[in-house]
Amino acid sequence: MSTFFTQASPNSSTSMAPTFMLVGLPSLSAVPSWWTILLITVYIPSVWGNGTILWIIALESTLHRPMYFFLSLLSVADAGLATALMPTLLGLALADAHALPASACLLQMFFVHFFSIMESSVLLTMALDRALAICRPLHYTTLLTNDVSSKISVAIVFRSLGLHLPLPLLLAHMPYCHPQVLTHSYCLHPDMTRLACPGAWGAVYSIFVVLSAMVLDPLVIFSYGLIGRVLRGLGSSENRWKAGQTCAAHLSAVFFFYVPMILLALIDHLRVPIPQPAHTLLSYIHFLLPPLINPILYSVKMKEIRERILKRLQPRKVGCAQRGRCLSTFVGSRLTDKMLSMTENSVHHT
Repeated sequence: MSTFFTQASPNSSTSMAPTFMLVGLPSLSAVPSWWTILLITVYIPSVWGNGTILWIIALESTLHRPMYFFLSLLSVADAGLATALMPTLLGLALADAHALPASACLLQMFFVHFFSIMESSVLLTMALDRALAICRPLHYTTLLTNDVSSKISVAIVFRSLGLHLPLPLLLAHMPYCHPQVLTHSYCLHPDMTRLACPGAWGAVYSIFVVLSAMVLDPLVIFSYGLIGRVLRGLGSSENRWKAGQTCAAHLSAVFFFYVPMILLALIDHLRVPIPQPAHTLLSYIHFLLPPLINPILYSVKMKEIRERILKRLQPRKVGCAQRGRCLSTFVGSRLTDKMLSMTENSVHHT
């Protein structure tokens, strides 16, 4: 690692070095096989679960409604985020590969932030969708049509692209005054801009990207505040329960996405003295827990998703049962024919 410290010093500036150094979990470097099994155990269910939700929504025409369009976008963001993180995490676990080419680091940084900002935008949209459905139920279907939801989905994708597409280009050409040693197991733009010289355009734009996300995120709290206000006004506890159940999965998804992120931001801002492995583990939870837990939440909490999944699995069982009945009928008829022929032969001999 010494070569990276000689490439730049606080008093000199250089262009981007060919590689970046990543930080793993030191306590797990001695047991790479267990760490690899854990990562694969998290990744495969994440992709399978989100793929199942996408499959169900695509096949079931009754789910072609705004709320489920946004849910499919959330599944794409979750699966994409987990996939973007896995190369460096598995590289550290399997081969202790701390060195990462700069081009690969910039590519990973783009996709991690693209899918992350896409997820936060979808969570905001889903919060506004539920607020409109509960606060203005009579106008919901006329205001939020499938055409409008499609335009919102396209706007979410273009917002994510527009914010993060310039970052790799800016970071690749800005001067660096510090060794290119990152503090995470993957590439993030705040971590990379920390290494830049003061006043670099890439660092300034990175701050703009962070602020643009922070401006919109509080709207999630505002939306659920409106929902809570409406629910308190409902006279029947049964109606409150039914309306609250529609938001339970969304609230859980918001909790698992934002709470670790806020904790990481507070730790970094307040310079809380926690061990580096604990900080790294919290960042893993922030990025890897939502893709794993969201498909479970929406499959369990949302009745329509759960019923459609069971419906798609049921025909196979019915088909097996029908084949079993046909086989038993066929065997029974053959036995009956054989018994009849034996009876006729005995009568003939008599």
